[in-house]
Amino acid sequence: MSEVLDLACELIARPSVTPGDAGCQALLAARLQRAGFACESLRYGEVDNLWATHGSGEGPVLVLLGHTDVVPPGPREAWASDPFQPQVRDGVLYGRGAADMKGSVAAFVVAAERFVAAHPDHPGTLALLLTSDEEGDAIDGVRRVATTFRQRGQRIDWCITGEPSSTAKLGDLLRVGRRGSLSATLTVRGVQGHVAYPHKARNPIHQAAPALAELVARVWDEGYESFPPTSLQVSNIHAGTGANNVIPGELQVLFNLRYNPHWDAPKLEAEIAALLDRHGLDHELRWHRSGEPFYTPEGTLRVAAREVLSEVAGAPPEESTGGGTSDARFIAPLGAQCIEVGPVNASIHQVDENVSVADLEALPGLYQRLVERLLLQPAR
Repeated sequence: MSEVLDLACELIARPSVTPGDAGCQALLAARLQRAGFACESLRYGEVDNLWATHGSGEGPVLVLLGHTDVVPPGPREAWASDPFQPQVRDGVLYGRGAADMKGSVAAFVVAAERFVAAHPDHPGTLALLLTSDEEGDAIDGVRRVATTFRQRGQRIDWCITGEPSSTAKLGDLLRVGRRGSLSATLTVRGVQGHVAYPHKARNPIHQAAPALAELVARVWDEGYESFPPTSLQVSNIHAGTGANNVIPGELQVLFNLRYNPHWDAPKLEAEIAALLDRHGLDHELRWHRSGEPFYTPEGTLRVAAREVLSEVAGAPPEESTGGGTSDARFIAPLGAQCIEVGPVNASIHQVDENVSVADLEALPGLYQRLVERLLLQPAR
């Protein structure tokens, strides 16, 4: 097996379901230390975070950002092979985390080893930041590390996240930003009663319906540069006792907004609270802010990534801000320019998650070329 395939298989074989790390970071830290990296373990609660750096501390700081945790495999009998026993079949590597994102993490490490071996006195700092809390609540992972970095005054100029971003072939998409994510739990209080005597009750479903209709019909904006329009989606509605002759005393609604830089979380929260107040609802709102939107404008990082991905894919990549969220949302507020570059995402979180071996073996070279374009550019 190739070096990166062997390392990816070692990582997949460790069942690091969020927030567990199952020894992945210790394995990687040992390798990086042998390559000359200084490694620091940042453990918060049940979450492991690894910060590995190589360089003088002067000049730009480039961070390779990834996660060693994976989502649960689901029913193992549904898999063609055990999700934590990696298998290669017909040129494809199967296993939980193959694409999201142990393949990229393995490629990061191999690329970093090769880069510092070829350029031991390189300008700037090359760093890897790995967490075991990306797929879960993301409280004690990169979010917490970013708070520590802010307190330390840690500088980060560029950040490359190895999330599986490609759509049909490796390198066909460059993620240059992400929308913000804001979730809400709305509880509307009524008065329970018999359906035959509605005047003695207050139906929270009926009361909330006009407000919910207004929320879902609202056009929040027309988009922002390469961002799509802000979207609100109701994901769950629950009320009732299970009996068809009882007016419920309470309604619970879950909804989420994916929003572009026209908005921030406090503004959206204020808008929605005002709308609900206007409808006179007896209600309670609980918010969860997953992260603000970020966007990397045209500049050194995007130019370098566009050049490298064009070489890999044979055509310029699509430059997108779509998709869900990533840990880059915690690094961008530190002043870093952030992009996401990784393998094809067709099978992530699915049964029989997989990555093409050819793509996996191309990733270290892709990442190494990106690092060289960014850190060695002043030396050209």
